[in-house]
Order: sequence, then structure tokens, then C-alpha cells
Amino acid sequence: MNKKEISEIKKQYTQQRCPVERICGCYVDGEKNKKTLFREAFLSLPEEVFFKYLNIARKVMSGTIGKNLLNMDFPLETESEGGTQALLMKLRYTGLKDDSVLEEFYDNVINSYYYVGNYLILLMHAVYDIPGKTSDGIEMEDASDEVYDHIICCICPVNLAKPCLSYNEFENCFASRQQDWLVENPLIGFLFPAFHDRSTDIHSLLYYNQKPEAPADDFVDCVLGCVPPLTAGSQKETFQSLVEETLGDECSYELVRTIHENLNEMIEEQKEEPMPVVLDSHDVKNLLIQSGVEEEKLSGFDERFGEAAGERAQFVAENVANTRKFEIKTPDVMIQVNPARTDLVETKIVDGRKCLVIELNDSVEVNGISVK
Repeated sequence: MNKKEISEIKKQYTQQRCPVERICGCYVDGEKNKKTLFREAFLSLPEEVFFKYLNIARKVMSGTIGKNLLNMDFPLETESEGGTQALLMKLRYTGLKDDSVLEEFYDNVINSYYYVGNYLILLMHAVYDIPGKTSDGIEMEDASDEVYDHIICCICPVNLAKPCLSYNEFENCFASRQQDWLVENPLIGFLFPAFHDRSTDIHSLLYYNQKPEAPADDFVDCVLGCVPPLTAGSQKETFQSLVEETLGDECSYELVRTIHENLNEMIEEQKEEPMPVVLDSHDVKNLLIQSGVEEEKLSGFDERFGEAAGERAQFVAENVANTRKFEIKTPDVMIQVNPARTDLVETKIVDGRKCLVIELNDSVEVNGISVK
């Protein structure tokens, strides 16, 4: 799913448009015991509760594609009877009304999701009547060709509120506030099926992770049956290692700066596109060639890429390039440069020593003090 598709579904989760028909939940304690189960018609909820659940659902569609939000495809075997995708299809088909299907899903989550503390498994079943669009992008509410029947799952921590003093309006005094168990924003969740090309795609889903460097691999493997891509941090580390290994002794400041500038240029050129820039093995190889890496240095690059990241792996360009700063670091000195002005720093031999030379303009500060 791209930004436009995610935004279109997310916009439905408001009071006026609300597509949710039913909500179910399972409250699990720190010992993996089911404390309570519930299932309700969504529109019958009290207004204040109604809004809070909608906000939780919207969180699962919030973040950055390639970091917090990951598109995942189902391996073919998961779509057979007894597979993870097949179970999600049952949840969707039954509209969260079949207790045995719900019980099986809850058990899968409890057995594979490791969290120290209490949490709530939330499931929502929703139906979106997809409006048709004219050739120039104008929606036609009365010209729908398809209904997007989907479920949203949210795994939310439930923590005890901190003790504090509060003002008691009825008794006109300050007193110790009663500690309640509070449902917090989801740590992980998913939207199934995916919404691709404004249509249902039962062969993939959108996965959400509030903390992308803690990918909850067991949940992804056992509950979703998908193979997660490398995390944003792993992509950056793998890309950096590939560049270092490929260039070897020729990994110079000037060459790395050129790679950085070319990456940022690619990102800038496609910043209005709904999908982020992604780089596979072929793209990274072309980037290195474009940056001035000699052909002989790239012999065996595809094999090296496959060993480091996987043959079909892709890097999200914004995960491997820093668009906010250009950083130069030694054991004793760190310099940060505006990415658009890397030309201000160069390497030179001064008095027989290899040095970084920084061009200074009229405005220079040292520890906040302007110097001449």
C-alpha cells in the first residue's frame, strides 16, 4: 500500500464515515491468562468510547512506509487450510461473529507475542464502499464497484496509571487519585487484506510497528506467516557494510560524499510520489557506478548483496541515507554539515598531513559565541 491508499482508508475512521461494524477484544495479563473477552456492535458503543477506539485504529495506519508501516506478502502455503492467511480470511468472512475462530486467533497471538505486562488484543471488522473515480480523480459516491471488507488488529499495552494527587470537584479538595488500568496506543497491529490500486488484495497486508527496531518476529511468523523485511536500522547497517566491503581501500571521503549526494537527489526527485524510493541489488550497483566506482570493484556484487541482505531484499532509500545531516566522525572529532552544503568540506594534504578542510564564511560560532 502507498501513502494515498493508506490515507484513503484512514480517512474513513471518523464519526461521520465510520466503516466499523463490530469490535472484539481479549484482555491478557502478564501470565498470558485471558482476563476477559468482549464482542460488541461498534455503533452501539458510548460516544466517548467510540472515539477512543477509532483513534486506536487510526494509529495502526500511521507512520512512515518502510519504517513503522510495512507491506507484507503471504507465502503461498499460508493460504491453504490451517495456514495463517486462511485464519485471517475466516475472521473476515465471519465478521468476527464466530467464537471458535476468534478463540483460535487469540491463542495464536498469546502463544507467540512476548510482552512483559498486560495487553489488549483488539479486532475490528469494517466495510468500506469504495467510491468510483473519474479519469481526473473526482470521487463518485454513487458509482461504487467494490466493497473493501477488512479487519484491523491492534495489540495495546494496558498499564496501571501512575499514583498522583488530583482535584476532587465534588468535595472541593485534593486527594490521591484512584489508579486505573489504562489502554495505551498499539505497539503492533495490522490491516488485512491490503488495499492495493483501490481494491482488495487478500495476498498481502499492512503491518504496523510502533518500535520498528523491535520487529516482534515471532508474532509476524506465527500469527501472520509473513517474512518481515530488514528493519530500518538493519538496512542502514547492511548498506554501509556493502559500501565499505565493495570499495575496500578506495572508500574515500569524496566517493562516500558523492554516494550520499546521489542518494539524496533520488529521494528529492521522487518526494511527491506515493511510494518511497526503494533500492534492490541492481539499483545499489547502478548508484555506485553513477558515483564513480570502477566496474572491477563491482565483480561479485550481486552475490555479496544476497549474502548480506537476501537476494530479493530492498533498501528504502530514506532508511540508508540521512537527509537531515551529513556527519563526519573521528575518535576525537565529530562534524555535522547541512546535506545541501557538503561542498564546504574537503580533504587536503596540509604540511604533509591528511586533513579535513572546512570553508568558513562570515558567520562562525564557538559554543554559541560569534567569533571573527
